[in-house]
Amino acid sequence: MDKNTIIGIVLIIGILVGYSIWNRPSKEELERMQHRRDSIAVLNRAAQERLAEEHRKAEQESILFAPDTTTADTVRKQQMKELFGAFAGAAQGENRFITMENDLMKVTFSTKGGRPYSVELKNYKRYDQTPLILFNGDSTVFGFNFFSNNRSISTHRLFFEPSDSRSEIRLSDDSVTLKMRLKSENDAYIEYCYTMKAGEYMMKFDVNMVNMNKLIASNQTMIDFQWQAYSPRQEKGAENENTYTALFYKAGDNVKELGATKEMETRKESYLNWISFKQQFFSWALIFHGQSVAAEMKSQKPASQHRYIKQYEAAVGIELNSRQTTQTIPMSLYFGPNHYNTLKRYDLGLEQMVPLGKSIIRWINRFIIIPLFDWLGSFIGNYGLIILLMTIIIKAGLLPLTFKSFMSSAKMRVLKPQIDEINHRIPKEKAMERQQAVMALYRKAGVSPMGGCLPMLLQMPILLAMFRFFPSSIELRQQSFLWAEDLSTYDSILNLPFTIPFYGDHISLFTILMTVATVFSMRMSSGQTDTSAMPGMKTMMYIMPVMFMFFLNNYSAGLTYYYFIANVITITQNEIFKRGIDEKKLLQKLHANSAKPVKKSRFQQRLDELQKQQRAQARANAKKRK
Repeated sequence: MDKNTIIGIVLIIGILVGYSIWNRPSKEELERMQHRRDSIAVLNRAAQERLAEEHRKAEQESILFAPDTTTADTVRKQQMKELFGAFAGAAQGENRFITMENDLMKVTFSTKGGRPYSVELKNYKRYDQTPLILFNGDSTVFGFNFFSNNRSISTHRLFFEPSDSRSEIRLSDDSVTLKMRLKSENDAYIEYCYTMKAGEYMMKFDVNMVNMNKLIASNQTMIDFQWQAYSPRQEKGAENENTYTALFYKAGDNVKELGATKEMETRKESYLNWISFKQQFFSWALIFHGQSVAAEMKSQKPASQHRYIKQYEAAVGIELNSRQTTQTIPMSLYFGPNHYNTLKRYDLGLEQMVPLGKSIIRWINRFIIIPLFDWLGSFIGNYGLIILLMTIIIKAGLLPLTFKSFMSSAKMRVLKPQIDEINHRIPKEKAMERQQAVMALYRKAGVSPMGGCLPMLLQMPILLAMFRFFPSSIELRQQSFLWAEDLSTYDSILNLPFTIPFYGDHISLFTILMTVATVFSMRMSSGQTDTSAMPGMKTMMYIMPVMFMFFLNNYSAGLTYYYFIANVITITQNEIFKRGIDEKKLLQKLHANSAKPVKKSRFQQRLDELQKQQRAQARANAKKRK
């Protein structure tokens, strides 16, 4: 080995040693690595404990549900008796499904729990045209919880025996009844009676408790009913659907909502009449008849809203007389659309779930908008035309107010040269004197400065009523018009590959047209009104429509279509008014009014007296200072 080779080997070793020293972890890095190893060890131990627990459960289930060998069967019966007491015989069974349907809905019942397993509404579809299922699956809980001989019994885990052996039951008469019975070892049982009628979304639901006083403690005055379900997504606009999906209930005379805006919300109430798990356009409700009911309710948003919008829970306490041999708990179930007139005919206050606004807004919707909409719908099948005609009728009804507003603006416009002369003559420092002079001019000419604003304010309740009506109108659901496939949701003409904050991931054409028409209408109005005293008015003229464009991009196409048509009609009306008014003659008329003696009201007389007293007092104070 020559000298150069030895030097090369030494250099390589030196480089490797130096590199290892350079890359040696620091004390902090060593602590982080040790912490990570400890965390992995903890997770591994937890996983092992879970596997051991699952193994123990599997062994228990293998004993409880093992084949009928002599040893396993004996052990299983002992275990069943220990867990379920008198209901041990109902802990096992075949989970059968029985469907009962009328012309409106198809309800599937499960013998496990004796409960409604799923509900399909025949006349409606999801946004993707698949069958509309209100709820479906084993995730739902529907049944009683109670103690029997120191054992906790949950009926939704036990097997009921149906009164009908058929798997499909169709209405042959006006009504049909399906009975599901949960038996015990003696002659005590709980029986669910479901009665369906033709042409009805409401189903009668009676619970018969026979000889249950033998199994339930005599001092128990309430029995718990557990009701839980997930609300599936039904509409294209998930954001808008989420806004209108909430738990509703009626306590006394008040209908309240829960979980409409919050991630999770819980509430306790007494004296309940009904509880409803509401979607945007559909609901399923549990109605209580006569008995005293209290409940703890919960509504929350799932972690992912791709499939489900909300998760609902209700722990209901129902009055129970455990000393009676036989007791019936009368209830009803509603599975159907949130259609105002359909809900109202049950006279239960269910129609208050339809968000029509409050006070005067709700009054306008109930007594003007809905009757007009239904009347037009009785002989017109196209809802785009219905909205067009309804807009024309409403604008025609508001025509006197619109004309009055336009005339007030026209009078102020023709008086603008005289107002400019007053502003030029009186300096800005004397703002009060300048304002008094302008008001005196208006008063002599017979012009009211509020004449243009007041009619517009009176029209605002109509606009707000429409804002409430269209997103909640189930009639518009999946009704197409022009390019809009569904007037109840947004009319996307272009899906964006990204999401714009506060706007969305699509472009709604009716919203764009509404914005353009609004800007044009405001420009016409600003041309008829003096905005020199309000410098920011022109800026607001553009900001407000753009803000509404962002806000309404995900809203109902029927709403933005209405606003667009309303603006077009307003522009047309103003153009007709403008051409029909001779401003020279109008100015002559105002001058003639100014020449007449002004008849002052008592309020104006009193105001003039106060102003004279103030001026006299000011002169007196000035003399004293001299």
